[in-house]
Amino acid sequence: MKTSKYLALGLLITSLALAGGQGTQAVNPTTGLPIAPALTKFNLDFPGGTPAQLVKAVQKATGNPLNAIIPTEDADIQLPPLKMNDVVTPQLFAALEAASRKTVAVQNGMFGNSYAQFSTDYGFKTADGPFSDTSIWYFHAEKPSLPTVISSEKVCRFYSMEVFLNRGFTVDDITTAIQTGWKMAGMSAPPELNYHKETRLLIAFGEESELNTINSVLQSLPSSNTTRTEIDNLNDQIRKLSVQVNQLQKTISNAAPTPAVAPAEKSGK
Repeated sequence: MKTSKYLALGLLITSLALAGGQGTQAVNPTTGLPIAPALTKFNLDFPGGTPAQLVKAVQKATGNPLNAIIPTEDADIQLPPLKMNDVVTPQLFAALEAASRKTVAVQNGMFGNSYAQFSTDYGFKTADGPFSDTSIWYFHAEKPSLPTVISSEKVCRFYSMEVFLNRGFTVDDITTAIQTGWKMAGMSAPPELNYHKETRLLIAFGEESELNTINSVLQSLPSSNTTRTEIDNLNDQIRKLSVQVNQLQKTISNAAPTPAVAPAEKSGK
């Protein structure tokens, strides 16, 4: 019994010495396995964008640098909006990859008009274990080498306008840009668009490939920290200053000019 206690104590001392003196991973003295360090939890409100933009958003949310490698050929892949609360980086990246996973039909050039199924996904992975805030993540994208079969099936999609309206844009601004894109693409029967005022949702119904224009427009809108309230406050200040300037001009124009008085000549008498 004493031998077991001394052995456990020795393992604990050894693991602490290795972790503190040599900077290596701490080891559980009972199991002999590495002890996973605590991960930083954070909230994330990502409007969508490229992998590099997501990395930047995570760094801002955590306050820590994020080690990430993004291949050049995958740098322009557009990621969906992500809104998370009280998560850690591995959770976020696991959810992103699971959400991206889908099966598409690809044309099989060897057999004429036949097609095959291909599973696609993308996301960030790491070879480090256990996870830590200093893990190195690499972005990957599984894409078919053969062209995909374009589906003509119509679908319904919902897009939140909240963040864009708070930036100062109007629904008309956004829908006009979308419809202009469809018109330039030569669409004779573009998808239907409707705005639901109560929920601030833009609802679109059309073919999947045609709805990609909406994502492109929303992701291309310039970002700004100026909210609608701040814009209204600035406009109020401008109006108040304009009123003050007009009142000052009226006061100046109504003021009677003071006649100049010539100095009296001195008499020599």
